[in-house]
Amino acid sequence: MDVILIVLPALLVFAVGYIGQKKLGFEINSISKMAIYLMYPFLAFKTFYENELNMDYLYIFLFCLALCVILILSVKIVAAVRNYSKPKESAMILSGVFMNSGNYGVPIILFGFGELGFRYAVIMMVIQSFLMNTIGLYYAISGSDKARGPKEIWIKIVKMPILYGAFIGLAFQVLHLHVPLFLNQTIDLISQATIPTIMVVLGMQLATLGGKKVERSALSFIVIMRMVASPILALAIVSLLPISSTLGSILIILASMPTAANTTMFSLQFNTEPDLVSASTLVTTLLSIVTIPVMLALVS
Repeated sequence: MDVILIVLPALLVFAVGYIGQKKLGFEINSISKMAIYLMYPFLAFKTFYENELNMDYLYIFLFCLALCVILILSVKIVAAVRNYSKPKESAMILSGVFMNSGNYGVPIILFGFGELGFRYAVIMMVIQSFLMNTIGLYYAISGSDKARGPKEIWIKIVKMPILYGAFIGLAFQVLHLHVPLFLNQTIDLISQATIPTIMVVLGMQLATLGGKKVERSALSFIVIMRMVASPILALAIVSLLPISSTLGSILIILASMPTAANTTMFSLQFNTEPDLVSASTLVTTLLSIVTIPVMLALVS
């Protein structure tokens, strides 16, 4: 029941966006662009500025990178066998590889493991944020409906303000630079509004699905990747790392989280099969009401 109460607010925020879009009909792309270019850099700065670097980062980084690479290769193999288009392959990578370890995963870990678990979950959130804003962005742009070469893709990534927000935040932390109170309050206000805005936009995008067809086989594969394959792979990777059983359990649970809502922003911005990404986020989030309590029971 407690886990359901954690998930329910997220579903209600999606519902607000859904109803708003149905009744008022917003221009979704403009709101999505605002979230990515104006708001998300502040959240990236805050995330990297406030979370101190330590050795746990190395092991969690190795875990996240290994899981990310294996899942991407799995998608590429299936996409090649089924002869999927580049946009569909990229959308499946966005949906199947990147999990909602932040605004969803962190409170669940706090509930299940207390303050120590919370600290580990925040570290993974930071690392996942980095991977999503580099590797995730690469696939979102490369899978765009506009053809781009590798050089143009990386130039596009380098121009994304999200990365500068993250690097500046990290530099401020490493160099022990102090952020003035008035500026810190501004950053807090904008960063706190970022995730809810992203979730509202996801609800809006779901409202536009209507009669649009989302390929069931692709959606089913993404669900299996996120809810089944990812935690099994996580278990295998954890067994190879010199980490505590508590940290291992936390990483496995976080690996079983639903698709990250942020991926909808990227798919919308670059038109990388946004309907498939949105549907994947909704379906995996709904299924997680059942799967997350099961995972907690199995590994806790």
